[in-house]
Amino acid sequence: MALRKLVAGNWKMNGSLAALAELDAIAAAASDNLDIAICPPATLIAAAAARQPTLPIGAQDCHWNASGAHTGCLSVNMLREAGAQLVIVGHSERRTDNHETDAEVKAKATAAIAGGLIAIVCVGETEAQRDAGQAVAVVTSQLRGSVPEAGTGESLVIAYEPVWAIGTGRTPTIADVADMHAAIRKCLSELLGNEGAKVRILYGGSVKPSNAAELLHIPDVDGALVGGASLKATDFVPIIDAAK
Repeated sequence: MALRKLVAGNWKMNGSLAALAELDAIAAAASDNLDIAICPPATLIAAAAARQPTLPIGAQDCHWNASGAHTGCLSVNMLREAGAQLVIVGHSERRTDNHETDAEVKAKATAAIAGGLIAIVCVGETEAQRDAGQAVAVVTSQLRGSVPEAGTGESLVIAYEPVWAIGTGRTPTIADVADMHAAIRKCLSELLGNEGAKVRILYGGSVKPSNAAELLHIPDVDGALVGGASLKATDFVPIIDAAK
């Protein structure tokens, strides 16, 4: 089934109040048949939501508890109050740099959904795992450990980002992306039943204007999670247009 595409930008640890001017052209690229979102650093969520109220703004992480002694962490309620509508959980950079486990990612996604945010759950293999022929096994294992039972087509998004392609300029072949997204779809159907067919699966990892059209029209690629190319409207809008 054809799902409504989502193109989400992950600004990571980049951006400033001045950079929010980029949101004006990004919001202007919206269309009736496509969803767009930007996930800036937490310090910019409220200002971003205020500047472009019609553009969904997301966070890059959340804690699974509603409150407590968790210095430096932000709860789902805090993010929603700031204006967030989505939250990325389990990005490979957090799995690696912050040693996040599948169980923690699942707890965060569960809290996000319960708190009214759309959870974008990230999965992906390393170069060594792909070279060893373990890519599908690794990704489906991450899915089984990270996807909350409460996930639905409206509350859950999966982002497949091969770790070795993030920020490197390298991308898998079209066949590799198609095979992985098909495997993810099969796993989602096993985990969530009928809802598994409704969950959007995004591709991420060096998505840019030059390859977006090809990537975004592969079966079961329901959009993109874009890193560096989402920081400037001149790069991000062509990706949005390619998804239309």
